[in-house]
Amino acid sequence: MIAETSDAPGTSSIVSGAAPDTSSAAPSVHVRAFVTWLAIFPIVAVGMSIMSVFAEGWHPVLRSLVLTAVVVPLAVYLVVPNLLKLYTRWTKSRSS
Repeated sequence: MIAETSDAPGTSSIVSGAAPDTSSAAPSVHVRAFVTWLAIFPIVAVGMSIMSVFAEGWHPVLRSLVLTAVVVPLAVYLVVPNLLKLYTRWTKSRSS
């Protein structure tokens, strides 16, 4: 059922009586936290190993700054979204 409501003169909004689509619901916060850790841990481990070659004498804060400047964008824009897609495909295939 779709109904049009008006909260104030000149404004209206469409209200749907349909239930939300749970098949495309976002994973729980616990799943997202685990997937984020799963993405970040190997990137940090590899990054620390690579940086140990050329950044041994650097101040720890500078090393952290450089490492996180690489890890965070890589995880946020590339690794985590792809892992969440894999998780979604995996859960849909298990429910079918």
